[in-house]
Amino acid sequence: MRIGELATRTGVTTRLIRYYEQQDLLDADRADNGYRTYTEAHVERVSRVAGLVQAGIPTRLVKILLDAEDAAEREDPTCPREVAQQLATELVGVQARIDCLTRSRDSIRRFLTATQHEVLLREAQEPATAAS
Repeated sequence: MRIGELATRTGVTTRLIRYYEQQDLLDADRADNGYRTYTEAHVERVSRVAGLVQAGIPTRLVKILLDAEDAAEREDPTCPREVAQQLATELVGVQARIDCLTRSRDSIRRFLTATQHEVLLREAQEPATAAS
């Protein structure tokens, strides 16, 4: 597929896909005419990168994390201490964001329940349940 279709399928702009390539987070194949070509694996990779970035993880750490995941998939569990320290530090920030989001979610639920709009709460949960 071409970059436009990849963008459509992932909800990520073509400009951002090119940025991911520049940051060495994505490696596109090239056709004889020089056009980028992508596979289903690229769809998964772009979605993963975008999800990590949206979660607040900087691209430099996304690269480290993806490299670590790739190594684990190859059953190559090597991880330099410096990399492990960067990931451990980032984990603190990720947990803080999760805690904040959890508190926000719980506040919204309490508000909807208290205002007798629980039906909206159930409707909001249905798409998430269907996607799981």
